[in-house]
Formats: sequence, C-alpha cells, structure tokens
Amino acid sequence: MNNNNGVASTPSPPTTPRLRILLSIPDTERAAFISPEIREALNDLGEITEIAPAELQTLEAFAAAAADKDAFITAWGFPRLDAEHLALAPHLKCVVHAASSLHALVSDAFWATGIPITQAGAAMAPAVAELSLTFTLNLLRRVHQLDHRLRTGVTWVDARNVPRAREISGARIGVVGASRTGRRYIDACRALGAVIRVYDPYLLKGDPLSASAATLHDVMATSDVVAVHAPATKETEGLIGAAELSLLADGAALINTARSTIVDMEALYKEVHSGRIDAALDVFDEEPLPADDPWRSLPNALLTPHLGGATVDSRRRAGGIIVDELRRFISGDPMEHALSRTDLERMG
Repeated sequence: MNNNNGVASTPSPPTTPRLRILLSIPDTERAAFISPEIREALNDLGEITEIAPAELQTLEAFAAAAADKDAFITAWGFPRLDAEHLALAPHLKCVVHAASSLHALVSDAFWATGIPITQAGAAMAPAVAELSLTFTLNLLRRVHQLDHRLRTGVTWVDARNVPRAREISGARIGVVGASRTGRRYIDACRALGAVIRVYDPYLLKGDPLSASAATLHDVMATSDVVAVHAPATKETEGLIGAAELSLLADGAALINTARSTIVDMEALYKEVHSGRIDAALDVFDEEPLPADDPWRSLPNALLTPHLGGATVDSRRRAGGIIVDELRRFISGDPMEHALSRTDLERMG
C-alpha cells in the first residue's frame, strides 16, 4: 500500500485483543495476591472488573458481573462453575484460579466446555514445605512440649523432664506423598542430613525418589517423623488409620499440612492423647477449629490454623503466576499450570 507521497507503507501489526477479566478474590486476600506491580501488569492485559466472591452468590449478581467477561481470576468462595453459571458467561475463554484446589470450583458441565483452567498452587508448595520442616524441627527438639510446660507454671526441673530431643541430621523422616510440596520438604530435610523414605504408589522407576521408595507399612514403622504431603482424593481418604498409626514407634510424631481426610483424626487423637506419639497439624476435620475442641488442650500437639500456604512470599508468587498464565493464554501458548479432569482426579 502506498501513502500520499507514493512511498510504500508498512502495515500495522494486528493488535493483541484485550481480555475482559473478572477478578474475584476475597477482600481479605486481594491485596496479598494483587500487588501494585501485579495490578499494573493485569491492566496491560485487559480490562479488569473487581468483585469479591461474596458478592457473586446470587445468579443475578453473577450474571451482571460475568456476562461479558472473557476470563475469570478466581479464589476461595467463587461460585461453582456448573451449567447454570456457565450459561450466564457465554464469552468465557479461560479461568485462572489464584488458590490451589479446584474441586469446589469445577463441575462436569465445566469440563464439557473444554475451557482451559489453570491454578497457582505451585506458589504455595515452598511455604507449606517450610511449615512442615518447621514442625519437624520443633517436634524433634520437643519445643512444643517445653514451651507448654514453661507457660503452665511447672518447676524448672519438671519443665526439663521431657524425652531427650533429637537432631534432624540422621533422623529417619517418612514422607507420604511425593507431591510438589512433598519434594520441597524432602529436599529441605535431606539438606539438613535426614534419612528419607517415601510412600507414593505413583512413583515411576526413573524418578529420583524411587531409590527411597517404601511401602506405607515400612514408612510408618521405621520413621521418627512421618509427614503427610499426599493429595486429598478418594484414593487417599482414610489412608492413615488406626492400624497405620499403631505402627509408629513410641515417641515418634506425625505431621499433617495436607488435608485432614487423609488421616483418621479420631484415631490420631487417641494416640496423641495417650502420650505415646506427638503430632503437628495445620488441618482439621472441622475448620475453624472450635474453641473447646479437645485438640487445643494437648501439650504434645503443635497446632496452626490452616495457614501453611499463606505467606507474603507465596501470595506474591501466586500473583506472578496469574499474570504469566494470562500472558501465555493471550499469546496462544499452553498455560504452564493448566489442569485436565484426569489431573484433578489425582490432585488435592
């Protein structure tokens, strides 16, 4: 094409379409995920509409927010993407979940659409692994018991009268689940000299962890500390029950930063209450944990309120994943953390 001066002009490159994005993260968490830098990057990618999940609970409110949107950025509490809700979002082309588990979000109807979905769960793996390591060190050194005794007014001599502490170097650490979090935990424990054994029926022969593979029976029976890092699936529900817990040696400990459904919590409580073993838990059958829950009174139980993945750093990483995944989608590249229905069946 020539311009008015007879000089050939270069055609303008096609502009990248801007997404119409519904950003729906709870008010209490939005700033943690969406820093000023992340917000600026999202603004470069599309037109952002921010509405908290709590404000989308009626079909009318959802329809008003979602009718013209191309992409959803979701988190806890976002409406389930069933047939009724999907019909109200006819332009939806992709979903980016800021959290980890998708079970409450997706449905059969969603999978039938073929709409790609991705999540930022990888951002939380280092944080959860680090809490599990923190639990491990505390349990081995009896910090939880010593702290409890000093705070409850016993004598100095009695406060010191706990089973002799262990160091992590040389300790036998059993890991249930070679997940991304489990692998980060294993790397950290090994760096400090621990001896690792892993139970995961899906470990392949060439996997670097295959040399450390063991049966669940052996992991439970030969470990000073067992850390649960398996996903919550139908297959893992009740995986560690009374029989498995009975295999733990006296003075051993169990850590669960995964999901409470993997462990028979009633059986675990009986073992911990007896004083035979210790436990460190970030997850519970009932959350929030009631103020009068018996777990709260056990001096040999170390408890945190399901915050393993919630660090300043993990939220920042998640924000970066959200932006990167949307960029990949816009450019036509596969999203790095996209999940299929089959993937979800083996994930928590």
